[in-house]
Amino acid sequence: MRFLPFCRSILFASSLILVGCKELVPTTTVQNISDGWQFKSSEEEEWASATVPGTVHTDLIQVNKIDDPFYRLNEHDQQWIDKQNWVYRTEFNIEASTLDKEFLQLDFYGLDTYAKVYLNDQLILTSDNMFRHHAVPVKGLLREASNELMVEFESPITAGLAKHDSYDFLFPKSGNDLAEIGQVEGNKQVSIFSRKAGYHFGWDWGPRLVTSGIWKPISITAWSGFRIKDVAITHELDHSNAHLTAKVEAMASSSMRDQEVSAEVWIDGKRVVTQPVMLLEGSNTFHLDFDIENPELWWPNGLGEQPLYAIEVRLVDEKSVDSKITKVGLRDIELVRDPDSMGTSFYFKVNGHPVFMKGANYIPQDIFLTRPKSEDYTFLLKSAKESNMNMIRVWGGGIYELDEFYALCDEYGLLVWQDFMFACAVYPGDSAFLNNVQYEAIDNIKRLRNHPSLALWCGNNESLSAWENWGWKEQVAREESQEIADSIWRSYEKLFHQILHEAVTTYDEGRPYWTSSPSSDFGKKESYDSGDVHYWWVWWGKKPFEDYNNAIPRFMSEYGFQSFPEFRSVQRYTAPSDYDVYSEVMTSHQRSSIGNETIEEYMLRDFRKPKDFPSFLYVSQLLQAHGLKMAIEAHRRHRDRCMGTLYWQLNDCWPVASWSSIDYFHNWKALQYRVKEAFQPYMVSHEIQNDSLHLYVVSDELLPKEATLSMQLMDFYGKESMNASMPLRTPLVIQANQSSIYHSLDMRDIEALGPLNTMLLKVQVQDVGGEILAENTIYFTAPKALSLPKPRVKFSVQENEDEYMVVLSTDHLAKNLHITSELVGNFSNNFFDLLPGESKMVSIPKSEGSDLNSFRASIAVQTLVDSY
Repeated sequence: MRFLPFCRSILFASSLILVGCKELVPTTTVQNISDGWQFKSSEEEEWASATVPGTVHTDLIQVNKIDDPFYRLNEHDQQWIDKQNWVYRTEFNIEASTLDKEFLQLDFYGLDTYAKVYLNDQLILTSDNMFRHHAVPVKGLLREASNELMVEFESPITAGLAKHDSYDFLFPKSGNDLAEIGQVEGNKQVSIFSRKAGYHFGWDWGPRLVTSGIWKPISITAWSGFRIKDVAITHELDHSNAHLTAKVEAMASSSMRDQEVSAEVWIDGKRVVTQPVMLLEGSNTFHLDFDIENPELWWPNGLGEQPLYAIEVRLVDEKSVDSKITKVGLRDIELVRDPDSMGTSFYFKVNGHPVFMKGANYIPQDIFLTRPKSEDYTFLLKSAKESNMNMIRVWGGGIYELDEFYALCDEYGLLVWQDFMFACAVYPGDSAFLNNVQYEAIDNIKRLRNHPSLALWCGNNESLSAWENWGWKEQVAREESQEIADSIWRSYEKLFHQILHEAVTTYDEGRPYWTSSPSSDFGKKESYDSGDVHYWWVWWGKKPFEDYNNAIPRFMSEYGFQSFPEFRSVQRYTAPSDYDVYSEVMTSHQRSSIGNETIEEYMLRDFRKPKDFPSFLYVSQLLQAHGLKMAIEAHRRHRDRCMGTLYWQLNDCWPVASWSSIDYFHNWKALQYRVKEAFQPYMVSHEIQNDSLHLYVVSDELLPKEATLSMQLMDFYGKESMNASMPLRTPLVIQANQSSIYHSLDMRDIEALGPLNTMLLKVQVQDVGGEILAENTIYFTAPKALSLPKPRVKFSVQENEDEYMVVLSTDHLAKNLHITSELVGNFSNNFFDLLPGESKMVSIPKSEGSDLNSFRASIAVQTLVDSY
């Protein structure tokens, strides 16, 4: 009879597993402690209902003690919450059969942050790190009925201030710890002293709402005899075989002394290994080797499928069984850093092939970490997949994400650049802090190392840049002393060059480790010739978008530009009196120190001044998309030098003007639609040098492709103009995995045909069957200079079981056509240019209760000419 794997969430000793004719009892049971929680301030007497996992803020919202922190200026009125201590409690019962187990432990998967835990009035745990898993032995402390579990949370501000004041020097200040908004004593910045998500203290795209609470589950694990604690699976690939090793960490009780158990490996329900193991009391480590013939390889999104093997390790004796299932994808991944004529390469090779990385930086989806649900994770990462991304960078000022995040990345083919949780700061170097971080790193490396999506561990975000490039090193030497500056650097080296590096090498051998992003090597600041670069001269340096064409590093891991959410999103957190980008509320929901003024400055360079508030929001999104499309195309055109482009940022953690391409309410901005196009496997792009317009075709595919390049030069009314230097169709063979110029035009020939502000060039690449592989529309002046006619856009509506389809057409160029409706969701395409005589169909999923007539009536269309 086939083995029936047992449930890992809640198990009781009465559960039986059949193997052959034998009934085997699971050695381990798990009981979640999630019900009956209450909370209160330590200064209050009255208890209120709480949700676990959760946070103090979300519980206060639930019991109507505070209003929505995101609405208007409410955030500012809620800064008292993080100054108080909070208490959580619950009662629970344990079955007698569970109490009879030899070992019982309470598992705390995430306590935010300064917590003391009491079980039946006895202190069992003191924790000061929200990123750590604590397993606390509680055998002998539990009773069958009415166990009380209490968690006391100290104010993270109070704890941080005590640590801040314990130093006789000041650490350099980061602009991201918004202590002034937080109404902290002396505006002291305390975030660096706590192992807590840095963005809770504020960032230049986020609010300051410093949480406390039980943010991950609590459970009781009970076992007798033996238990599988951890399984790490590694593999080596050759042409027709995968050799795998399961490194198993198992615990055994004294009752197992001198007893042999059977260790087994099952793959997709089939047993492939049986090996006798003699367990010793305490911790045991052993290896199980096995092969998979003709394995299906796991590929990044766009290059193949993502097959996952369910590998189950079991320990079995005559009466009992324990089991752990791990999903594994088989692939080789390598960070290639070889000297070359341009410096030193920086690219990822997957299954033997160089892969250009296309993606975005990711931040936590909400300031309140327990708010995002499975559907939110699915939406966001599916959006990344559908936008042709193959890499997500988990940024170091947030959290090591939930298991669900990485499982979806495995499923969708999204490689993960994983920062450790350090960002834009230098940190304490005392032994208590460093030891705490070491355990944090080990916990999370072991938790994540089996995921095929995990591509790289990175020590920190911009801490090296802050020290070397932001004047911090000189400031500390000048205002404190050279000795203190040297000690801060020694602490940096200890943490990022030694502790984290050794943790990765020890617990995830073979996975690349990069000390800091950006950098050119260990302790060496960023360079365009080696390592990765964060390019912020556009935005912070006010340089024009055109600079993206020249700023080409080996790997671009950050760059970006801001925009506002669309008007229907802004309406959800403002009142009509706030409808001005310089109003108090709109300014508060903009955390960049140069924010709205910089958006407007760039906007007036390239676009005409918008006529009203909704138009300003709309044009801001066109501006952002205009700039980053230029950057992405430049990076991909120069893939002989640059092998990755990760823009800042994919998402938001609250409603705000920011660098995101998807707003807090899950609305795709114009940028997300342009990213989807620019990240397609094939791209056609142009570059003007002197009087020549060069047409590039870029391929990320692993095989060459026969195709045809076609061109149409027309005015905005649809009249075509061509000459001998512009053939209508040119056959070509697109070379695999590279970028090449396939045709060049003389700009003087184009200028001879009419004013450049009245013409466009449509370029398409089609395969031999006529399928469009890539297309682009090229304009010859900035959008504000275009002589755009007023188009008459017509549309018709159709439906099927799941979607509405809108077919749009126009008599004249409809530039940046934006379609909206009453439905919640995103159209399949939007903010696009609809050319004269063309029709385009876009679709949107149906919402519950919608009907065709009401959907048709709710449709609104605007184009660029409607904005001024």
